[in-house]
Amino acid sequence: MAEPVYVVFNPQSGKGRGARLVAPVLSALSASGAAVEHGRSTRAGEEAELARAAVARGFRTVVAVGGDGTWSNVASALIRSGRPVRLGLVPAGTGCDLAKSLGIPGNDVAACARIILAGNTRAIDVGRLLPDDRYFINVAGFGYDIAVIEDSWNVRWLGGGALYLYCALRQIHRFPGFPVEMAAEGEAPVRRELLMLVVANARVFGGGFRIAPGADLGDGLLDATAFANMGVVRRLQTLVRLLRGTHAGTPAVSATRARSFRLRFERPPAYETDGEWNQAVSSELRIECVPRALEVLAPSQW
Repeated sequence: MAEPVYVVFNPQSGKGRGARLVAPVLSALSASGAAVEHGRSTRAGEEAELARAAVARGFRTVVAVGGDGTWSNVASALIRSGRPVRLGLVPAGTGCDLAKSLGIPGNDVAACARIILAGNTRAIDVGRLLPDDRYFINVAGFGYDIAVIEDSWNVRWLGGGALYLYCALRQIHRFPGFPVEMAAEGEAPVRRELLMLVVANARVFGGGFRIAPGADLGDGLLDATAFANMGVVRRLQTLVRLLRGTHAGTPAVSATRARSFRLRFERPPAYETDGEWNQAVSSELRIECVPRALEVLAPSQW
């Protein structure tokens, strides 16, 4: 790859790992002779601004160093630009779940650089949540998922998948559940009492939970997994199955694959997209798949 590369760093990702990777990433990418420029975010969401500015200057390869939230912010900026820009990923965040689905190594900067410099791209789907007009590349989650994220804000002594697992176990006892009316495209709505609802574009979320083992990033569909509200013991049993990726097909879990879903809550819900907390503007939401909306640099065998 001889063309210029712009690298967006989130120094705060992975409890400071993003900052520690600045020199190694720039060195690995520059070794090919390509011109490499970079920027560092200083506040939440600034990664999107850096990516927009890079695209406006003519960069057609943008690399994001961080986790799922960083990648989502940068990807959204690239999609909204309407220009043919490739996204490269270097894991440095807490979960880095999209990398697991794409076969991108989590702790090998040199290998990530080789993938980026090789220039092999895959067109992947993205999700879009309306009326908020928010894109996601990995998952959108409601309920227990949000409780775990909010709990993780208060835990300073853990990182990575261990942080999510610890908070997940704590919220097994604390989260009360929620009602929602849900309809897949072409189907009648059904009101349900749920523990958690995850609409997945990729296979993994929450630092390693295989939420949708059969999800395909290029099939033009989203995979919704709904967990019925249940007692603590059954919650623990379901969590273990979720860790193993064997939760699908159990009585308390239902999986639906569709191009879009409509959700109606009692009030505008908090939700997460790619690990980032959001507050919905409406109690009625539509989640849709936008097919092949993003070009990602990935291993050739993916």
